Amino acid sequence: MLRVGLTGGIASGKSVVGEMFVSLGAHLVHADHIAHSLMQPGQPVYNQVVRHFGREILNPDGGINRAKLADAAFSAPGPEGKHSPNVEDLNRIVHPAVIRSQDEWMDAISLEDPHGVAMVEAALLIEAGALKRFDRLIVVTCSAEQRAGRFSRRQNVNLETARAEVARRMAAQLPDEEKIKVADFVIDNCGPLEHTREQVREIWEKLRAQS
Repeated sequence: MLRVGLTGGIASGKSVVGEMFVSLGAHLVHADHIAHSLMQPGQPVYNQVVRHFGREILNPDGGINRAKLADAAFSAPGPEGKHSPNVEDLNRIVHPAVIRSQDEWMDAISLEDPHGVAMVEAALLIEAGALKRFDRLIVVTCSAEQRAGRFSRRQNVNLETARAEVARRMAAQLPDEEKIKVADFVIDNCGPLEHTREQVREIWEKLRAQS
């Protein structure tokens, strides 16, 4: 089985790309979905996050409000060129548990489909130190203005707010130029979806041959 990492900056379109791979036969799991399940009440990660960031991040029902958690994580500015210390703390709590869950999922897929392609979509795959766990890495890219436009539509906020929020979150991620240096494949998601789909098909044929 081939283990493939799929990454890209915020609002780059990696989830859309992931679904394109699924339509061709890939197995896919989203690291964000794993993290969400690990932060449910009663989970060890939930307890650590609440202990560190305080009960102010909770909804009335006790669940974590992800918008409030993001505000808490990104609110404290770090030294120039460095991530916010709160982001670093959140990553130290969440990333190891997410990586363990990813490994368990890929192990299960390898038993189910020994010659298949197991793909993990994760925004912070490289930043989390998980790169060595994958046989191949795909990076999805697009322009900064496209990121802002997509984020604006997704979150239903104005473009100015979207630009500021994308910039804030991108500060906690490696720039595309650094991701591309370690990528096996790069998908340019700046154009129409059909162009993206063509790139996905070409890469899929290579992944299938290698698996």
